[in-house]
Amino acid sequence: MNLHLLRVFFHVAEQGSFSRAAATLYISQPAVSKAVRELEKQLGLPLLERGASGANGGRGFRLTDSGRTLYEHARGIFALERAAVADILARVGSQRGKLVVGASTTIAGYWLPSYAARFLHLHPSIHLEVKVGNTQEISRSLIECEIDLALVEGIVEDPRILMTDWQEDEMRIFTHPGSKVDRTQNVSADMLREEIWLVREPGSGTREVGERMLQDHGILPGRMIQIGSNEGIARTVAAGIGIAILPALVARELVNLDKIRAVNFHPMHRSLFLLQLRERPQQPLVQKFIEILRSPG
Repeated sequence: MNLHLLRVFFHVAEQGSFSRAAATLYISQPAVSKAVRELEKQLGLPLLERGASGANGGRGFRLTDSGRTLYEHARGIFALERAAVADILARVGSQRGKLVVGASTTIAGYWLPSYAARFLHLHPSIHLEVKVGNTQEISRSLIECEIDLALVEGIVEDPRILMTDWQEDEMRIFTHPGSKVDRTQNVSADMLREEIWLVREPGSGTREVGERMLQDHGILPGRMIQIGSNEGIARTVAAGIGIAILPALVARELVNLDKIRAVNFHPMHRSLFLLQLRERPQQPLVQKFIEILRSPG
């Protein structure tokens, strides 16, 4: 397969437009159209259904089933190409370069800063970038080679990703001072079922772990309110609305101010994970950062 023709097709599919693909590749639009037709001829398969409107309307074509399949393969090929370029550049002396770390929101805010500071102290010329998102978003970025390694709270079940234990995080149920569960010495699962539960969005590691913990204790919340960050959940609890499972680190400041309190219920723990892409060679900067992650605080 001609990789130049594949690259042109990939940009057409990615941009949703022949003209935008031409501008991205710095070639003429007729050259783009010719390249796509030549690729279809080589493969003996139609890749685009011309004259049809796409999902967003007005695109002038849509991908055939074969086109969609080839696009997914091409996306993986060119993601690995970007990774290869980044790896080679990073190997030139290891004194200059860029490292992109993906982290789920709680890790980025509460765990990662001290490790990042130690890394930059030892390697001041390295440009360190942190990409933040929930566990699903971060694992997807790792597969796309947009980040070099990742630290997440949720379990990732993808054979392309190597997941190893990194840290253990204490989780507690929190409520506001004076609430019914706060005033109760021995809180039962039945009592907790009656409360309003504040939860993270689907795809969040905290949401996934919290749901599993509730199931383990036989708690099926009757009513839930979804909030997009642990900090937002903690402050909503402090405002007197509902209860939530939160990492103890996230709640520590509000606990010290007596704005929220840990419920007298079983303490829980979860693992935090280090993610790496199995087929991607480990560049020296990644090795150095992992050494710091694994070293005693």
